[in-house]
Amino acid sequence: MLRHKAKTIESTPAQALFQLHQAIEQSDAVLIGAGAGLSASAGFSYKGERFERYFKDFASKYGFHDMYVGGFFPYPTAEEYWAYWSRYIMVNRYMDAPKPVYQALLSLVQKKDYFVLTTNVDHCFQKAGFDKSRLFYTQGDYGLFQCSAPCCQKTWDNEEVIRRMAEEQKDMRVPTSLIPLCPRCGKPMTMNLRSDDTFVQDDGWYQAAGQYRRFLLQHQKGRILYLELGVGYNTPGIIKYPFWKMALQNPEAVYACVNRGQAFVPGEFRQNALCLDDDIGSVLNNLMRMRGI
Repeated sequence: MLRHKAKTIESTPAQALFQLHQAIEQSDAVLIGAGAGLSASAGFSYKGERFERYFKDFASKYGFHDMYVGGFFPYPTAEEYWAYWSRYIMVNRYMDAPKPVYQALLSLVQKKDYFVLTTNVDHCFQKAGFDKSRLFYTQGDYGLFQCSAPCCQKTWDNEEVIRRMAEEQKDMRVPTSLIPLCPRCGKPMTMNLRSDDTFVQDDGWYQAAGQYRRFLLQHQKGRILYLELGVGYNTPGIIKYPFWKMALQNPEAVYACVNRGQAFVPGEFRQNALCLDDDIGSVLNNLMRMRGI
């Protein structure tokens, strides 16, 4: 696998930061690949104090201490399942991120021809003001329901019912009348999140996929920056490996990886790659200062 050929680029943090600043300034286009590390830098932690603040009762009853783990717990009733998930969606989709990291990123690329490919499902890009037509959420959206069967390739906005669930739940249970059922077939609804082969790719998903393909076709050559932010190795075939391949095929391109603890590139790279093993928010703030924003 390419991962086993990875290396770190030999440059100081200050040199890498300056090189990234230059790469953004000199690029004709920027393709952003965003993973969970970007939202974590913005304050969307799934454990620790933030977990305890919103899920202390679930932690006490069931013994888990991580929102992600709680999402897979086999709750005994649908009422309790939706009590957990309505809170989960509220804090990770309808509440703003604690830190303005996404806004900082937008300030750096908004005058460029940019596009965002992301595995994140928290909608932070649109809430920060990114152009919806320049976003491809490949793995779904906490803000959408789909049929659990699924009986159709359609999704439904869930904000109204999620807010009601969060407000009206008592003793870790939502009212039975609020449990969402598919309006087409009557089966239970679930979140539009890619976890198995029941994931629904609706018309909006295919439209975004088409916009992404057009962006790639337009920028096969030339000065493009492949900016990878907080992408790990859970699903490297979506962002990381394609970015490596495209950057290696274009001598004018630059690949940049910003990710604390996982800033690596393949050994095949020579001069057109750079890595910053640092907090993404700190890097973006430094870049803003260098630009005078």
